[in-house]
Amino acid sequence: MKPSYEAARTRLYELQQFGIHLGLDTISSLLSELGNPQDRVPALHVAGTNGKGSVAAITASILQAAGIRVGLYTSPHLLDFSERIRVQGRCIPEDRVVDLFRTIQALPSFAVPPTFFEVATAMAFQYFAEERVDIAVLEVGLGGRFDATNVCRPIGTVITNISFDHEKHLGSSLEAIAFEKAGIVKRDVPLVVGPVEPSVAGVLEEQARQKQTRTFKFGSEFRSMPHSSGAFDFVGMDRKYANLHCALDGEHQTINAACAIALLEAGVMPRSRIPERAVRRGLEQVSWPGRLERFRHHPEVLCDGAHNPAAAECLKLYLQRRLSEQQERRLILVVGMMQDKNLPAFLNTLVPLADAVILTRINSSRSATVRALKEALPVFARPAYEREAPEAAFDLATGLAGENDLICVTGSLFLVGHVKSLMAGKAYEPVLG
Repeated sequence: MKPSYEAARTRLYELQQFGIHLGLDTISSLLSELGNPQDRVPALHVAGTNGKGSVAAITASILQAAGIRVGLYTSPHLLDFSERIRVQGRCIPEDRVVDLFRTIQALPSFAVPPTFFEVATAMAFQYFAEERVDIAVLEVGLGGRFDATNVCRPIGTVITNISFDHEKHLGSSLEAIAFEKAGIVKRDVPLVVGPVEPSVAGVLEEQARQKQTRTFKFGSEFRSMPHSSGAFDFVGMDRKYANLHCALDGEHQTINAACAIALLEAGVMPRSRIPERAVRRGLEQVSWPGRLERFRHHPEVLCDGAHNPAAAECLKLYLQRRLSEQQERRLILVVGMMQDKNLPAFLNTLVPLADAVILTRINSSRSATVRALKEALPVFARPAYEREAPEAAFDLATGLAGENDLICVTGSLFLVGHVKSLMAGKAYEPVLG
């Protein structure tokens, strides 16, 4: 790592002190000073409670397979800031991070200092414009209506699903959360909606009606049909594909893949031809680290960034299938979470599957303490261990596990990033923006 990049990255991370400011005034001013690069890049905008990162990654992979020059902006990163901003699957080079950050630092002062996420978003827009990408795929950071990415000029939008998460910022009901996420809906821009509750569907449909936007709903205008083999069929608005294979593990990824294909069908295919072979190749080649990502064998290590009850349910189904594949296989669960999450609901979903649970704390002021996790733990007849540091927790897990056992690290993408850095022999710097 070049000293100049390390210094720029450190200064970027220091912007966390400005916290989370939901609103578009500062990002709009920042981009105006840069010449509004977001106006030069058609975008596909991806929101939702769970699965939005997977949908974004799948969408970008299919576009790239079709020969379309694509930018991908996601958050958070797992190991390094550069993971957030990619063109053609390649992370932004270190020297470009340095140059873009210096450019932003040289801009006039703003009434409200930009946050880490606002600066990162501005850098992404500027980089994509400079790289002349044909389409940018943008993952919403938080909510939608007031998220910094919501200044984009989309040709298609998708809301993957709605469940409880970030209630402090988005509201305490599914309908309130849906309203915030529906803020990405733009006039005459097609909206794809994943599987949602009827009350949520009503909120989304009303917002789409007000914006005169056509809506394409999972289970109605498009659907996926999984096979026992792991493949799935897709039936869309105009196209059908049989026996598709997605490189991302878990049955829920067939739904995410369907949302991605529908987004392309609604937003891109009327303008650009995407052949069937590109859809198939993009699905087969997609990579999205930290989500049911498997490492090592004997014992196997599985990392998944599930952090809310709905994601825990998906992880539970996957773990049940994996444990049933081999007799006498034990599950060692390593859990660390943020304090604003629903700890009891998350733990109640996964802990009953485990033969041992190790509770740990992420290196962040926002992290739930080990004591808070222990108090939220359901009645559990198996061993429950406490380790303050993720390093100690992971060492204990590998010591407890036999060669045929499964270690699952979950509860937060930041814990997943920490453990991945341990396995890679790298220092870990948590960034929560």
